[in-house]
Amino acid sequence: MNEIRQKILTGERALFGSRDLRIKACVFDGGESPLKESSNIELVDTLFRWKYPLWYCNGVKAVDCTWFEMARAGVWYTSDIEVTNAVIQAPKNFRRSSGIVLRDVAFTDAKETMWSCSDVKLTNVSVAKGDYFAMNCSDMEIDGLRLDGNYSFDGAKRVVIRNSRLLTKDAFWNSEDITVYDSFISGEYLGWNSKNLTLVNCTIESLQGMCYIDNLVMKNCRLINTTLAFEYANVDAEINSKVESVFNPGSGTIRAESIGELIIEKDKIDPSKTRIVCEDIEKQSDRPEWLRD
Repeated sequence: MNEIRQKILTGERALFGSRDLRIKACVFDGGESPLKESSNIELVDTLFRWKYPLWYCNGVKAVDCTWFEMARAGVWYTSDIEVTNAVIQAPKNFRRSSGIVLRDVAFTDAKETMWSCSDVKLTNVSVAKGDYFAMNCSDMEIDGLRLDGNYSFDGAKRVVIRNSRLLTKDAFWNSEDITVYDSFISGEYLGWNSKNLTLVNCTIESLQGMCYIDNLVMKNCRLINTTLAFEYANVDAEINSKVESVFNPGSGTIRAESIGELIIEKDKIDPSKTRIVCEDIEKQSDRPEWLRD
C-alpha cells in the first residue's frame, strides 16, 4: 500500500480514483471530490476542509479524522466504510451508502445525516442538531447513541437500539420493525404510523406518544409526564409507573400501576377490544378536555 504523509492536497478531484492508498496527517482543502471513485483507502489523522470528499468509494477506514463544516455531503454512494474516533462538523453526511461502521464519532451539526443507508453499526455516537437523522435507513445496530434532533428514524426499517438517550420529537414515524432496549426517549408524538415497534426497559416522556401504531409492544417500561397515549394503537404494554392519561386505545392490553385519566369515546372506538389492567384509575372520561364545556 502506497502512503501519502503530511501533505496539503488541493484542487478538484485531487486523488480521484486512488487505489490501495494510506493517507496520514494530510489536509484536503480547496477542491471538491478529492477521493471520488477511490477504493481500499486508509485515512489517519487527516482533515477534510472541503466538499464531497468520499463519493462512490469502496473499502475506506478512517481513524482520528475530522470533517470540518465545509466538508458537507462528505460520504455519499459509498460502501464498506469504517470511521473511528472522529469529529464531523459538516451536515448532510452519509447518504445512500452501505456497510457503515461508526465508533466513537461526534456529529456536531447532523442535519439531514444518515439518509437512505443500509447495514449500519453505530457504537458510542453522538448526534447534535440531528433533525431527520437516519431517515429511510434499514438494518441498523445501534449501541450508545446520544441524539438531539427531531423526526429521527422516519421510515426506518429493521433497527435495534440499545443503551441510548434520544431527545427527539416525532421519532420512528412510518417505521417498521424497530426495537429499543434500556434507553431514554423524550419527544412528542412518538412512533406514529409505525408497525412493530418494541420498547424494552425504556423510560419515555411524550405528549400523544405511541399512537396510530400497528403492534406496539412495551415491556417493563416507565412513562414520565406522558399524556394522551395509545390513541388508535394496537398495543401490548407493561408500564411500571403512572400514565398521566390514556386516550382511545385501538385494541390490545395495557397494564399500568396507575392511570391519571382514561378517556374513551365509544363513538370512536370499541372499548371491548382493549383490556385495561390497572387498579388505580383516578378519573374516567368519555371525551377529551378540548371537547368539554
